[in-house]
Amino acid sequence: MTFSDPLPKSLSPSRLADFQACPRRYQYASIERIPQPASYATAKGRFVHYVFEQLFLLPAEERTIERAREYVTPAVGAILTVDVRNDLGMDDEMVARLLVETEAIIVTYFTMEDPREVNHEGVELRLGVTVDGVPLFGILDRLDRDDLGNLIIVDYKTGALPNRNFDAKTFANSELYAALCEAKLGERPTKIRLLYVAHGEAVERNITEVVVRARRVAAASAWDRINRYYLDGEFPATPSTNTCRFCAYKETCRASGVPVPS
Repeated sequence: MTFSDPLPKSLSPSRLADFQACPRRYQYASIERIPQPASYATAKGRFVHYVFEQLFLLPAEERTIERAREYVTPAVGAILTVDVRNDLGMDDEMVARLLVETEAIIVTYFTMEDPREVNHEGVELRLGVTVDGVPLFGILDRLDRDDLGNLIIVDYKTGALPNRNFDAKTFANSELYAALCEAKLGERPTKIRLLYVAHGEAVERNITEVVVRARRVAAASAWDRINRYYLDGEFPATPSTNTCRFCAYKETCRASGVPVPS
């Protein structure tokens, strides 16, 4: 087949993860742009991210828990759109649940760090640069500067704590962000800090040159294959129990004859 839709102009860490999990998922999400229905988990994540983004746009001395709570009501209007509510079948009970869980997350977050003491270089920081021939683009939740002057990539996580047996997958996106930062800013971050704000636990990993180089190689290899599959007119499906379990395109694949596991 020949695609009528253009190839995306850049590759983000999340879209790279889609492609590595299943090239067909990348085709549906990034080329054909088939809408993915909102889920409660994604809506909750965007809701909490909105609150923290607004909090960190304030001067340091104003980043209090009271000010964080002030952004919950604006988040309802900004995040819980008509489309999101329809996708979720969201009623008053579900909204109330989300607000209760958000309040718990805000309280837990303030036990993890004092945002008034955070020195950041940017929040929702948009970075785009070509690395090894790959046009990369990403949005960082937060890029901090620690007391020693080092850059730290900070990412909020509203889901479950990771299985420590899968550390490589846990940090993969952020490690590619490190490569993006190094190429765009001329400085490689020294650490990744994932804040699991629903559980009050931070998971950290140091960033090494070896890891950054490996992520760059992986991105270059994927971008080459993406271009090749696009020209060939077919992105292969790689169904498996783990890959398909939470994929939004299971029924689309089944309709095209892909043997999606039950």
